[in-house]
Amino acid sequence: MTFAVIFGGNSFEHEISIVSAITLKDKIKKHNLIFIYIDQLRNIYLIEKENMKSKYFASGEYKKSQKLEFAKKGFKYTKGLLKKEYYVKFDVAINLIHGKDGEDGKLPSLLEFYGIKAITPSVEASVISYNKLYTKMYAKEIGVGVIDYEVIDKPESKFDFPVIVKPARLGSSIGVSIAKNQNEFNYAFDVAREFDDLIIVEPFIEGIEEYNLAGFLLEGDYIFSKIEKVEKKEFLDFEKKYMDFSRNNIMLSQIDTQLENKLKNAFTKIYGTLFQNALIRCDFFVKEGNVYLNEINPVPGSLANYLFDDFDNILEKLANSLQSEKLININFEYINKIQMAKGK
Repeated sequence: MTFAVIFGGNSFEHEISIVSAITLKDKIKKHNLIFIYIDQLRNIYLIEKENMKSKYFASGEYKKSQKLEFAKKGFKYTKGLLKKEYYVKFDVAINLIHGKDGEDGKLPSLLEFYGIKAITPSVEASVISYNKLYTKMYAKEIGVGVIDYEVIDKPESKFDFPVIVKPARLGSSIGVSIAKNQNEFNYAFDVAREFDDLIIVEPFIEGIEEYNLAGFLLEGDYIFSKIEKVEKKEFLDFEKKYMDFSRNNIMLSQIDTQLENKLKNAFTKIYGTLFQNALIRCDFFVKEGNVYLNEINPVPGSLANYLFDDFDNILEKLANSLQSEKLININFEYINKIQMAKGK
């Protein structure tokens, strides 16, 4: 099977997306991969596998690659004086753009519009999971707990210090800060506002544990990953999450059955039918046996491959189970009735 990995985008998480794509290049062994890069100006390029190195993008060399454009069922490019059209051949696309463009619904809508078979959250799922405020509202409606929160437009909060300050529409822990006093709160608010004008505040809870679980729905049954316990001192900001290479999370081979069931039950409620065709990762908080949703990652880093033992097989199963959009039967019955009523 050949997968087209789409990455980049006009996003603060652009570079994380590049790293994710490079990681998949090395992790997927059984299947063929082609790479489609979208730069910050939303130009689209076909990247040769041997050029999938971070410097190739940072240096701007990628601009030498073949430019593409969307086409029915895929991507195309033209060559020669006669502008002959060529089509990029692949079986399934993978949306690997983190943050804006990939997780806010733009790319999913284009993939759906052009009829491109893809592993991706839907437009609706993207809207719900991209905005942390909508995520919390959705979780509460389906019976999944969330940490108390408030939306602020200035550095004032109903919560006592310490507090967590977050941009509502950003991932990868970018712009997230912990504030232990008013001065730190003022600074944290300014940092968050650099990335978003919708800011969320949560109380910082001592001793809370964090667990990650990925998976997807396959023919009525859920395929779950291993459960990851996140080792952290306070919280994972961007530096700790991506630059601390000594950080070592724990993959749980044994976990309290009751807790495992609670995590998986919360995951299934969240995934439902909303996230059909997507492999998602949910990050949960656990305090005194209670499970709370932290966030939904509809396009998790490197597609959460590290949480699965046989990722090649997992990817193939998901690709073979993708559901296409149902075509609406348009027969012009309404217009014909109008014309008949007019006697035409």
